[in-house]
Amino acid sequence: MEHTECDELNPARKAPHAAIGQVLIEALPYIRKFEGKTFVIKYGGAAMKDSCLKNIFAQNVTLLRKVGIKIVLVHGGGDAITKMAEKLGLTSRFLHGRRVTDKEMISVIQMTLAGKVNQDIVQLISEHGGKAVGVSGLDADTIKALPHPNAETLGLVGEVEQINTDYIDLLCGAGLIPVIAPIGFDDDNIYNINADDAASSIAIALKAEKLIYVSDVAGIHVGERILKTISKREAADFIERGIISGGMIPKVLSAFKTLDSGVGKVHLIDGKATHSLLLEIFTHEGVGTQFIAEQESDHY
Repeated sequence: MEHTECDELNPARKAPHAAIGQVLIEALPYIRKFEGKTFVIKYGGAAMKDSCLKNIFAQNVTLLRKVGIKIVLVHGGGDAITKMAEKLGLTSRFLHGRRVTDKEMISVIQMTLAGKVNQDIVQLISEHGGKAVGVSGLDADTIKALPHPNAETLGLVGEVEQINTDYIDLLCGAGLIPVIAPIGFDDDNIYNINADDAASSIAIALKAEKLIYVSDVAGIHVGERILKTISKREAADFIERGIISGGMIPKVLSAFKTLDSGVGKVHLIDGKATHSLLLEIFTHEGVGTQFIAEQESDHY
């Protein structure tokens, strides 16, 4: 649902001074710890659709960059692709959660994902004082890809083979926020890349401090409780006992694969909750679930 006015961005709605001061003091050690570090953020779900949430997200990302954290943003855009395909008379088909992609559909994906969706994000960040640059996986060989193992049925769907970290590092070093559309290529074709997979591959290649998934999921639920932290050992136990099940299993396994490949921590947060990105990074409790290799005593 579109909002015509975003109350969360209204400076007239201020918390008591003491509460604001406490929040800032709590954030300070995290700002010091993460200055100069790289965060890869996968941006998707409702946070990309609601105008208020889009503005808040752009504001939060800009703040993170302003305090010295290098931000690399990888975005989805499946709904926009489906709507554009419908306008062009094309039917979207999915297999195991992946879009079946023929030559007509890959053209729609290029036009939509690397075009309007990407540039809308860049513009919003710019409006909040950030310096973002739109990047397609085709630019400067950013994402080299291989055909997906099920290419015979999925078509032009790919998997990441190699990331051009030099180009991304160059952009980050210039104070820019790369906003990456997950499209890859090889010598023969252009490929549709799953945004979660692209974000994971980019985080691994950059040896990022954090990979943060901004989605419509508040975190890992155990009963009515959202786990603040989950270790690899705990996750395996929860999967075996059926506490983690269904579509959450591949997300959890992917998170720990990313950790095993050298990324510091992986976070899953709810993009529908205002300022969830800042609250997860800069507060002791956080608001989502962080994935760690082994259990730790503190949140960060």
